[in-house]
Amino acid sequence: MKLSITGVGWTTAAGIGRGRQTRQFSMPEGPLPVLTRKAVFDTPYQHFGRLDQFSKLGLASISMALKDAGKNTGIELRDMAIIVSTTYGCSQTDLDYFDTVMTDGGKSASPALFSYTLPNSFLGEASCRFGLTGASFVVNEFPPVGLSGLKAAMDGISFNEFENALVGFCEPGCPSGFENNSGTAPGALFFMIDRIEKSVHPPYGTVELNSRNDVLFNGKQIRDLVNLARECLLVKC
Repeated sequence: MKLSITGVGWTTAAGIGRGRQTRQFSMPEGPLPVLTRKAVFDTPYQHFGRLDQFSKLGLASISMALKDAGKNTGIELRDMAIIVSTTYGCSQTDLDYFDTVMTDGGKSASPALFSYTLPNSFLGEASCRFGLTGASFVVNEFPPVGLSGLKAAMDGISFNEFENALVGFCEPGCPSGFENNSGTAPGALFFMIDRIEKSVHPPYGTVELNSRNDVLFNGKQIRDLVNLARECLLVKC
């Protein structure tokens, strides 16, 4: 089954962006940009300021992908899944929360941090913000730019488990004190995957699986999600 890619959005050390706004995508090493509500959303969103950095990174990139696909307006309920791959996930938030637990015998444990000690916490934030009711889950993948999440999304749409999907990766970087083995610079990247007949904007192209379970974009085999983003941005749409 062929599916359309109708939106691409990202946050990397090079900045926040989306495909129809800029044709330049890169994932350099370096600090990620400071994410504010005004940089991500056009309307007020009071919850954004309290999110941990992992959640802000993922939610910002999801917002960019939806905006690129013309699907960021309103909060009407939509049968849209969110599938995200990550290596380290919210590990830094977990460590930060543990530090508060160890202070004063647990009396100073942070409820704000505790809310984001699961890697799927920001998927709930995205679902509430954009009215998404499809399946939402995290794939622990090494490296996080692999294609497991994309294949799961394609299978889910093909078997009518959900109508369409946001799929990508969110990697905030290696937690302090750990050796970095992810092989990927910090950042997040999401794609909007639609049934061909459901596209709002002209698509970047189509994705499908061949008989060997390889992912093909416009008939060309794709190595990983970064490769897919770069191929999308070569297409005029």
